[in-house]
Amino acid sequence: MTPAELSRTVVRAVRSAVDEGVLAVPVPDDVKVERPRPGGGGDYASAVALKLAAASGLAPRTVAEALRGHLAGAPGVARVDITGPGFLNFTLDTGPAAHDDLVRRVLALGPRYGHGDSLAGQHTSFAPVDEPRALAVTSVVVELLRSQGATAEITPYGSERIHVLPAHLPEVGPDAARWAYLRAAAHDRPAPAAELLAQRDSNPYFRVRYAYTRTRALTRNAHDLGFTSAPGDLGLPETAPGNPGAPEATHRTPGDLALSESAPRDTGAPEATHRTPDRAPGIPDATHRAPHLHRLLTDHPDVLLRAARLAAPDRVARQLEALADAVLDFQHCVLPLGDEKPLAAHRARLALAEAAGAVLAGGLSLFGIDAPEFL
Repeated sequence: MTPAELSRTVVRAVRSAVDEGVLAVPVPDDVKVERPRPGGGGDYASAVALKLAAASGLAPRTVAEALRGHLAGAPGVARVDITGPGFLNFTLDTGPAAHDDLVRRVLALGPRYGHGDSLAGQHTSFAPVDEPRALAVTSVVVELLRSQGATAEITPYGSERIHVLPAHLPEVGPDAARWAYLRAAAHDRPAPAAELLAQRDSNPYFRVRYAYTRTRALTRNAHDLGFTSAPGDLGLPETAPGNPGAPEATHRTPGDLALSESAPRDTGAPEATHRTPDRAPGIPDATHRAPHLHRLLTDHPDVLLRAARLAAPDRVARQLEALADAVLDFQHCVLPLGDEKPLAAHRARLALAEAAGAVLAGGLSLFGIDAPEFL
């Protein structure tokens, strides 16, 4: 279940409570759900009960209790808890079936995964701009709004303007310049040209595109080994031996993947079809990346929606970077080792990697940046 789907589930619960006379409040068009803050729990949380309390004339916890009764047993929701003055905390159904459904949905929608109609009926007209960075940001915000069902355009009669710190990077290619303009928050300076041109792990622009090429390479390698992707049981332990309770995500520092300007490049030459069991120093066991990949895929529609609402493409860039990090670590457990035969688990892992690749391609496409097969 995505955050947008959970939001709609909560709205239906409010409507049900109103229809049954449990609550007397206006039914909101949308409910904000987000990651729990300190003191919360579960996968997502919402302050909807606190927002409805005044209109209902009831205490926030009373409203929360009423809503919890209408949320119990909702598809995709495993548990609903109440914390603090009346925050609803949701634990989602993250069993194998839910993971399979997510991967199938991403693969079916491809780069359009995360597009929706949450902003249908909204119309925004932006005024033309000449400054390179402002033009790049405005054009991508238009695409983000359209991806969420809104009508958006740049027109001589437009009144809306997006204010950014001006920047011009003519010394790099158009794709690299667009990434720099979009990755930085509006009030921040874009990365300098030297950083954008470096093909190493410390360069997010390189890392995101490189991660996409790795997902494509995995598909080609699997074809050479005689198998294709199919969502299913990943066959991965929840925690690595000797490291119980390992976190879903670890932050890599530059150099973890030993990528450099001399790193092997995809040039169309025959690719290796068997991995070696050795892992680069500093890389956590790749099995920890599967849950993190699932969570990033789940979050992606909400990231696009919030980026559109806030006119903040940098949120999408950070999402793509996090996804790229997870892909580059997860790739080590996708293909069979040595003489190992391809199993159903390998097909499932490949499906997850391909789903991540589709999201990377979709994000880059919204930015107007090429997603290369080779790099």
